[in-house]
Amino acid sequence: MADYLVIVESPAKAKTIERYLGKKYKVKASLGHVRDLPRSQMGVDVENEFEPKYITIRGKGPVLKELKTAAKKAKRVYLAADPDREGEAIAWHLAHSLDIDQKSECRVVFNEITKDAIKDSFKQPRTIDSDLVDAQQARRVLDRLVGYNISPILWKKVKKGLSAGRVQSVAVKIIIDRENEIKKFEPEEYWTIDADFLKDKEKFEGSFYGVDGKKKDLKTEEDVKEIQDKMKGDQFSIEKVNKRERRRNPSQPFTTSSLQQEAARKLNFRAKKTMMVAQQLYEGIDLKGKQGITGLITYMRTDSTRLSNSAKDDAKSYIENNFGKEYLTKSNNEKKQGGAQDAHEAIRPTGASRDPKAMKSLLSRDQYRLYKLIWDRFIASQMAPAVLDTMTVHLYNEGVEFRATGSEVKFKGFMKVYIEGSDDNKKEKDKLLPHLEEGMNVKADAIKPNQHFTQPPPRYTEARLVRTLEELGIGRPSTYAPTLDTIQRRGYVALDNKRFVPTELGEIVLEQLKEYFPEIIDVDFTKGMEDDLDSIEEGKQDWVTTISQFYQGFQPRLEKAEKEMEHVEIKDEPAGIDCEKCGHEMVYKMGRYGKFLACSNFPDCRNTKPILKKIDVTCPKCKEGEVVERKSKKNRKFFGCDQYPECDFISWDKPISRPCPKCESLLVEKKAKKGTQIQCTECDYKEEQQS
Repeated sequence: MADYLVIVESPAKAKTIERYLGKKYKVKASLGHVRDLPRSQMGVDVENEFEPKYITIRGKGPVLKELKTAAKKAKRVYLAADPDREGEAIAWHLAHSLDIDQKSECRVVFNEITKDAIKDSFKQPRTIDSDLVDAQQARRVLDRLVGYNISPILWKKVKKGLSAGRVQSVAVKIIIDRENEIKKFEPEEYWTIDADFLKDKEKFEGSFYGVDGKKKDLKTEEDVKEIQDKMKGDQFSIEKVNKRERRRNPSQPFTTSSLQQEAARKLNFRAKKTMMVAQQLYEGIDLKGKQGITGLITYMRTDSTRLSNSAKDDAKSYIENNFGKEYLTKSNNEKKQGGAQDAHEAIRPTGASRDPKAMKSLLSRDQYRLYKLIWDRFIASQMAPAVLDTMTVHLYNEGVEFRATGSEVKFKGFMKVYIEGSDDNKKEKDKLLPHLEEGMNVKADAIKPNQHFTQPPPRYTEARLVRTLEELGIGRPSTYAPTLDTIQRRGYVALDNKRFVPTELGEIVLEQLKEYFPEIIDVDFTKGMEDDLDSIEEGKQDWVTTISQFYQGFQPRLEKAEKEMEHVEIKDEPAGIDCEKCGHEMVYKMGRYGKFLACSNFPDCRNTKPILKKIDVTCPKCKEGEVVERKSKKNRKFFGCDQYPECDFISWDKPISRPCPKCESLLVEKKAKKGTQIQCTECDYKEEQQS
């Protein structure tokens, strides 16, 4: 039997760490938590200083028995759970279950699963951090008090299966508030005037700015006509040319939040998927040969952008060898964000030399894409700023001013490796201008007025919502992915075209919370609770006192809601069609994934149907049915015949009503880089992209 027992969370990590430590060490996995609050009851003794009642998690008995047997035979036990609050709590529960002295130096933490990091961590074991444990315990108790007290009231008064939580309720409120903004929004008309200018047959673009040196807004068509009447002819004189050099700094390395946002923008990953793939990269990939299973990235739950000196030196060496000295940064690009705990480093590759190309054959497609994103961002963060030459040209005709702007990349710097994405999918383009000087005259080849209307604020994508929660100080890195998952599973919000829309159920629940538990959905209150949890972690605040202060105001609200909250009846809406099985009327019902059709004769008749969205296209296969929009089990949109199962026509691409002009076959819309493209399903016929 080995001399030392090391307990980690996952079996994947166990194999890797055991190989690094050698024969004297046996590494086993706890498979996450071994103890938790019971699911069937509150599990918090409110009368006895909120004492939690922990029990062995169902199914973990054999795991715990195996760990106890191994611990008794070992000279010493090391607890090596993840380096965060949750990991500290797991270590604390293991110490309690295995009768390990919590004041002994039994805790080992590491930020990356590499040979050097693992060996170094075992040279400096420490005691279990009680402040970290208290912070996790406070969050667990607080969430249990909120969820297990409010949820049963919602069950009784609104609908079974509902839940309420601190962070999830605020997230739903943010989505609903945005939807209300959109509903109230009244578009306003405005105009722009663009012009194509010619200088020695070279064309460049400019836009109307103002009159007589003052900026002017164009609100109506009359304003445009006034400007057009003021101009004479098509000759414009260049009266000013401003040239300057601009430096653009690279983005900082990833935090959990910024990784989730960028993976959503660039890879189309949901937050949950990003964290799952990142976990795989952290726990280790088999690199074959001598290296074996090796962690490719550092720990992926962090709100810090800090990098260790060794990581910076590693990046510096790679950049100098592969790009040249001129690409090395001369400044420190680190900025600590407000509220960041800075407990450990930013998310980065464990070795700069493991570039994505070298790793591609060893990784799955998703692993490779996420690893490349992390590697690119890390390397770019340590590179020199990009240098751009920018130019603004002021063009005049009878006092009417147009401006043309352009830029040219003088030195790519970090942009040689990576450019940050945008929530609005706007790609930065460097527009080059011809050689222009003050005193020159140019011709306006075309002047184009355009009418516009102001747009409502956009609905939240996952990336935008994560960023908003982070900016407001709501939740922490580890909570974003499960929060977004929960509000969708509960049916409070749905995704439409990758953007969150509230459901009727979500709006009903929020109204009840707003009336009886306003603090639960109050952004400032929720942020204040997060700050309190951070203070507990820092040893500045007692967790029992913090929970007690919250509960003093919370309990009276519970009693009031129990007595005064009225029953909310979510009435079934008639669908206007009869059930084909029993003849009773079909109705719209609210389900976990939104509305669906069900027979009003339930439970005697259990006929249900999805709500089908017609696209006004006759089925190309049976020629009788209509093509409708459907959802797969994985919630992916596809198109099929409404006569299914009699007709089994399906298509992932949206069919259109007219046939191919070349071969008379089915035409479909396919996604392209710039909108959609119409293609034939049989021949090579294509139509130009539709924006």
